[in-house]
Amino acid sequence: MLVLVIGDLHIPNRAHDLPAKFRKLLVPGKIQQIISTGNVCDKETFDYLRSVAGDIQVVRGDYDQNTTWPLSKIVTHGPIRIGVVHGHQVIPWGDTEALNITARQMDVDILLTGHTHKFEAFEYEGKFFVNPGSATGAYHPQIEDVTPSFVLMDLQGSVVVLYVYQLIDGEVKVERIEYRKPFDSRSV
Repeated sequence: MLVLVIGDLHIPNRAHDLPAKFRKLLVPGKIQQIISTGNVCDKETFDYLRSVAGDIQVVRGDYDQNTTWPLSKIVTHGPIRIGVVHGHQVIPWGDTEALNITARQMDVDILLTGHTHKFEAFEYEGKFFVNPGSATGAYHPQIEDVTPSFVLMDLQGSVVVLYVYQLIDGEVKVERIEYRKPFDSRSV
């Protein structure tokens, strides 16, 4: 299953739109699900994302207008449990230990977060942590130049392949990262 992980768009507050080169890549019919880490901000942007994939899972960021979206969510794909939070509630923001505590509390294999506007993916204590960054490159007070980015997650059983898309010097660069869920002998 191909899942788009996207967040911190901040349209129209801090950015006008997705970069045109990203829009060309995000076409209907290729992506089965979208998971948003929040700060979609307006209904028009949410509707655009829904046009790319009808199955959209979203959590509320600190700037979202839709107050009915949950602050956290768990999405299950086969043996993989994915936790989603915006990240503003994980203190200190982006801290490995704080993220790990959140992942353990949610009992998830993968934790998707946003808020820092910076792409990050790493494995820690058998769990996988992914921040897709800001898809629009929206301003963040702690980062001088935000690199626009998003992630496509290809879920294949207990293996997850990430394709990280970053807009660097006007060109889309793609990086591949793989995560394998550790075998849990306790579940046998």
